[in-house]
Amino acid sequence: MINRIVDGIDGIRIGVHVCRGNWSKKDSVHLSGDYAPLVSAFAKMNVRQLVLEFATPRAGDLGVVGRTLSGREIGLGVANPRTDDIEPVQDIVAKVEKALAFYAPEAIFLNPDCGFGTFSGCSTSDPATAAAKMKRIVEAAKILRERHGGRAGRPFGQAA
Repeated sequence: MINRIVDGIDGIRIGVHVCRGNWSKKDSVHLSGDYAPLVSAFAKMNVRQLVLEFATPRAGDLGVVGRTLSGREIGLGVANPRTDDIEPVQDIVAKVEKALAFYAPEAIFLNPDCGFGTFSGCSTSDPATAAAKMKRIVEAAKILRERHGGRAGRPFGQAA
């Protein structure tokens, strides 16, 4: 179905996001397990980018996706919108550096898992927390560009 929807669309980045749950701060009520059951479907999709949640251990090992689909871009979830804890910059950097085993820097885009305002009356993050998390993502991207930005392309979602 996704391939039929995107058929004939050119000139833009097309991606797909898989939501593992964003309606509660209780991590135990959200989907858990790695993406292995979806890898074959991902491989058939005519999308450039997979936007996947990896900010929590519930998502499993990135290698499950990276070993098979390293030719795609990854929208790598590095901040959890379902908690008030602000991720340390070094934790984000470490997560992305693990992703470098599978993806080139220019194929990695740093994202929060899902969004911060998913449901109009039931947002799991307040604006100050969301802004603080995004600030940490930006700080991590700057460090990563300094360390790994010497390669071709625009690393870690850097704007053109």
